[in-house]
Amino acid sequence: MPEMPTRLAEIVDEFAAAPRDVVLEMLLEYADVIPLLPPERADREGMEQVPECQTAFFLRARVTPEGTVETLFDCPPEAPTTRAFAGILAEGLAGATPAEVLAVPDDLYQRMGLAHAISPLRVRGGTAILARLKRQVREQSS
Repeated sequence: MPEMPTRLAEIVDEFAAAPRDVVLEMLLEYADVIPLLPPERADREGMEQVPECQTAFFLRARVTPEGTVETLFDCPPEAPTTRAFAGILAEGLAGATPAEVLAVPDDLYQRMGLAHAISPLRVRGGTAILARLKRQVREQSS
């Protein structure tokens, strides 16, 4: 049975082991990982909106011919928590195979201990981002 990508597992462990008072600070560091959409993607063509997020959030997962998953996210800078969720996925899933992406546990953000640091609504948004990403990968892998 495949496991989630090593880098993502490391990020989960870092958060789970961190003292509660620094978890939010650690989370927000990931908000800077997400680059702005390239100008040619500004229309968000082929991207899916995640309505569970409180802010306008769009994503696209693409299984490459090389058998890895590419992620593309669009989230406004004024939504740092949501950007951080995307940043964790972007860094943690870089170079991952579809099987590794699908092996990511659905309760990823709870495992990281984020339920104690941020609102349930935000955790739900992050969980929805992961669910849609996995669904897109599943659809391309079948």
